[in-house]
Amino acid sequence: MPESASWMDSLAESVDKISATMYWPWAICLLFSVAIFFTFRSGFVQVRRFGEALSTMVASQQAGAGGALSPFQAFMMGLGSTIGVGNIAGVAAAIITGGPGALFWIWCYGFFGMAVKFGEAALGLKYRIAKGEQTLAGPMYYLRDGLGSPALAWIYAFVAGIACLLTTPFTQPNSIAIVIDSQFKKAGMDLGTFNVAGADLRTMRLVVGVILAVLAWAVCIGGVKSIGRVLEKLSPFKVGFYLLGGLAVIAMNIGNLPAVLHDVFTEAFSLRPIAGATVGGFMGTVMGQALRLGLARGAYANEAGYGTAAVVYGVAKSDRPEQQGLNAVMEVFIITFITSTISALTILLTGVWKLDGMESSAAVAEAFNTTIPTAGGWMVAFSVLLFGYTALVGWSFYGEQFLEYLFGRRIVMPYRWLYCLLVPVGAVAKVDLVWSWGDILNGAQVFPNLIGIVGLSGIVAKFAFARKVDNTTKS
Repeated sequence: MPESASWMDSLAESVDKISATMYWPWAICLLFSVAIFFTFRSGFVQVRRFGEALSTMVASQQAGAGGALSPFQAFMMGLGSTIGVGNIAGVAAAIITGGPGALFWIWCYGFFGMAVKFGEAALGLKYRIAKGEQTLAGPMYYLRDGLGSPALAWIYAFVAGIACLLTTPFTQPNSIAIVIDSQFKKAGMDLGTFNVAGADLRTMRLVVGVILAVLAWAVCIGGVKSIGRVLEKLSPFKVGFYLLGGLAVIAMNIGNLPAVLHDVFTEAFSLRPIAGATVGGFMGTVMGQALRLGLARGAYANEAGYGTAAVVYGVAKSDRPEQQGLNAVMEVFIITFITSTISALTILLTGVWKLDGMESSAAVAEAFNTTIPTAGGWMVAFSVLLFGYTALVGWSFYGEQFLEYLFGRRIVMPYRWLYCLLVPVGAVAKVDLVWSWGDILNGAQVFPNLIGIVGLSGIVAKFAFARKVDNTTKS
């Protein structure tokens, strides 16, 4: 390793140690425990009302209801914001490091997490604040007005606001830049590197970061309605495009599916020690690695427990909390059992996860390339661009709501500019550093939110057992 780059590697290693200590086991075990609790508290709402949840995806807005977005726009914004590169890069990282068994635990958290996100969305709508044409929503309002804890509300808003500002502009552009850079290198177009503070950084990744920053600014600067209009159109397209490409790869490698599924279920519970593992005990086993990575990346992919659902579903033009809760159930289902599963199966069926040097979204691109030469990698690059871009602009609104709660409306415009200016920095940052830093801040964010939703779980249960939602009323 060149001495000039050692400072960044040392920083990444230090951040990774903090992340490993904080995010696992505390944050992840708490998330999973609360998800199981909510599933039983809501009477398995994600199963019992799944058919109804399907119909709420196209529900119309209500006459006289407050809010900034139609229920469909809110659903598409939630879907677009949550389906980011974590569904490609994060899932790939979980499989590469944790093995096939990680997919089982991604599924587990997705199933139980649907009940958590139902509760967050329902509470977000119930406790939102209307100020003229402006609608304010998020966990801080149900922590303050529902749980009666202004201190906890302030802590959540502060931690979540910092997390939005210092994670999403890094994680999303980073994975986009990596996969685009890798595809250009495969095509023989390498722009080389440049040196900053003793670290060699790729030129192509900086170019991608600058372009992303401009595109993000063009939408984020207009606020929630601008973001809602864009994500309403991009979200269905990006899911459909990735679904078609992924199914093509899976279909052309379908002969490997029985063996892969066997490995997914057996390695999820294998206590076989990992050769060369740096940790002992349970975490040094195949199951330990699969459990940790699967739950962590599963939670990152669908965001159940992070509180973000309360922000986006809370601004819907609806006065039916259960309707927004059911939309959130479908959001987690699509994210976990469609997009994340496609990412995992493509690299497992093609065997790419076993190759040396594979990382992040580039592994999925290679899996597509093995089945659909050249074009497959570009399909993934385009999907990562769409996934990352929609998450980037969607999360900008989340951070705006959190920081506005703390500092008032005056913070909004400076925040939007700073958020976009950080995008090129994220594009050239070290991969391990970006994801570990994201785990730390996101892990800190979940604690106050989980306290709130558990404390208000009785209200969530009432919504879960409420009468069937009528989706026919139109404005």
